[in-house]
Amino acid sequence: MANAFGIVAPSKRNIHVEGMQDYRPLAAFSFLGRYRIIDFPISCMSNSGIDHIQVYVTSNPRSLAEHLGSGRHYNINSKHGKLQLLFSTASSENDIYNTDVRSYMDNIEIIQRMNQEYVVIAPSYMVFAQDYDALLNDHIESGADISLLYQRVDNAKEHYLDCDVLTLNKQKGVLSIEPNLGTANNKTIFMDTYVMKKDLFITLVKEASKISSMYTLSQIISEKFNELDVRGIQHKGFCAAITDLKSYFDANLELIKPEQADQLFNGDAPIYTRTTDSCPTKYCDGAVVRNSLISNGCTIKGTVENSVIGRGVNINEGAVVRNCVILAYSDIGKNVELENQVIDKWAKIGHEAKLIADADKPGYIKRNDVL
Repeated sequence: MANAFGIVAPSKRNIHVEGMQDYRPLAAFSFLGRYRIIDFPISCMSNSGIDHIQVYVTSNPRSLAEHLGSGRHYNINSKHGKLQLLFSTASSENDIYNTDVRSYMDNIEIIQRMNQEYVVIAPSYMVFAQDYDALLNDHIESGADISLLYQRVDNAKEHYLDCDVLTLNKQKGVLSIEPNLGTANNKTIFMDTYVMKKDLFITLVKEASKISSMYTLSQIISEKFNELDVRGIQHKGFCAAITDLKSYFDANLELIKPEQADQLFNGDAPIYTRTTDSCPTKYCDGAVVRNSLISNGCTIKGTVENSVIGRGVNINEGAVVRNCVILAYSDIGKNVELENQVIDKWAKIGHEAKLIADADKPGYIKRNDVL
């Protein structure tokens, strides 16, 4: 068991996914048909022996609370572990107050009562797999005050634009944390993952809250580079940052590729989720499915290509679905043609509708909508 508790941080205040975030926090977004984004950090913590986990949310908590439940489906033993959903009083009217520091200060007494020596903080808007026990051991062995997880990428001009980048010296010491301005493809992307001692974390949070109501954890750490030993630890493997509708769309479709999925899913460290018991998907006469991920409980009568289909979706005769992400319980009518679309839950697309968008700007059909 790791001598650390886990925190899944609230979403960054500059991130908003058009349409979808109006109904649920980003952490509760459906992903690959059967998962939620929150499943990835919690599962990785659970697999790493971290069984005291705090999840922070600032708005629309219902769907996240329903999905998390007691945490038993994440293999967290309720007798010696605990999964807590913690709320913040941050103002939704002015986003400048919606900081991670504000969330932590609103729950500082709970943090202070944690018995573990270390804290591991992971983001709620990124999808990746990480052995946090190994990360904690690397941090302890390095003797650093704070360790930051990063990934080297070669596509930062067009991707990760709402993320931060690290500047490192030859010893992987962190010299700066700055926004990704899209000026170069090769960048060291900060994965918003921190490891440090609990007492240091509390000190930084309290100091940041006194300096400014707008301060974030990364900003107070940036001011401490001359006082603290802050180092980077490299992550290798699949990593997606869900910062807008296109990045959500792209991340789902990217994981249709087996070589990408193999980087994320490891049989020895499974990704847990709340299961929904339903019958297998029914493929009717005339159905055509190519290069797609289809969840259980669906009925497929039309054509599906290069798409991710959530639970309980109906795709009727003559319908053609290409390059789409369709969330649970949607109904695609006869002879409908969809391409490069994100269809939210319980949407109904009527007879012979034709919705085609550019892959660089996917379309969005809102939850419960009828077209």
